Amino acid sequence: MSAASTNSFGIEIAGIAAHTPDNLVTNKDLESVMDTSDEWIQQRTGIRQRYIADTGNGETVLYLAKAALEKTLADAKMQPTELDLVILATMSQEMSCPPTACRLVNMVGAGNAGAFDLSAACCGFVFSMNTAYGLMQTGAYKNVAIIGGDTLSQSVEFNTRGRAGAILFGDAAAGLILRKTDDTSKRLLAQAMYSNGERWADLYIPKTVHDLTDEDKESNDQLNYLHMNGAGVFRFAVSTFPKVIGETLDAAGVDANDVDHYVCHQSNRRILDAAIERFGLSDDKLHVNIDRFGNTVAASVPLVLNDLKEAGKIEEGQKIMFVGFGGGLTWGTSLWQI
Repeated sequence: MSAASTNSFGIEIAGIAAHTPDNLVTNKDLESVMDTSDEWIQQRTGIRQRYIADTGNGETVLYLAKAALEKTLADAKMQPTELDLVILATMSQEMSCPPTACRLVNMVGAGNAGAFDLSAACCGFVFSMNTAYGLMQTGAYKNVAIIGGDTLSQSVEFNTRGRAGAILFGDAAAGLILRKTDDTSKRLLAQAMYSNGERWADLYIPKTVHDLTDEDKESNDQLNYLHMNGAGVFRFAVSTFPKVIGETLDAAGVDANDVDHYVCHQSNRRILDAAIERFGLSDDKLHVNIDRFGNTVAASVPLVLNDLKEAGKIEEGQKIMFVGFGGGLTWGTSLWQI
């Protein structure tokens, strides 16, 4: 946990945008292929629908990220060649090599901008914001694009109720552009990044039989599909979520109601409701869109930010806390004054 240092320049959010696939899948649609129901899903998760990419026909995370980055550049009124660095937060990379971000830079025409993928599961976007801020503080980078994108639907099975959390996940990409400014009030106020590798098996995608836990080997679970201890991850999130928010508030020296928006990872409506109750927040402080998108992993946090922007709720001078938690296990925050 740390508070941010100040510098002779500020860093502002210059553009925000998102992109989702065309294929909308409702809970009713899942009833025809899974042993589940719309009522059951909504009661336990708050999800009504999600968007699923057609990865078999090339609608991969690169395709989604390209569309999101182009829209973000347009929102920032910026040319691709003005970007100094592109960070793609994802756990759905096209290949292990090259980094998907490198292909993304090429596809949007950003020249030789630096590029890398950052994998921290559902925390990827929040960790990327903290990473970008640190790099920009050195003075070497003026304009940095951060895109969170995932197509986790390719790693779940739509044929049983609990297998690999198929009811939970949707596909999307969204992001923002950070830009240096003379306004020193616009900056990162505090941030946190944590992990607990002892609990890696609570959420993982094995590639070989050697990756499987002993328990999963005995049950003949398949490779390349998400394995999730749903109950364990839920308990982790409920306990960790409010704690890391409180620590970040303390580090910045602000109260919970001083923050205008809590832009939080959308994994389960009940987890978000618990945070609202814990800090006594009004509903307009913590926006919820899991009902429309499901859990979109690294795209989840910027999708919420984009919703707020489109609703006209983002204003200069506001304090916004970005919060993530997910596989790793990982959790973290990024509190900004914009």
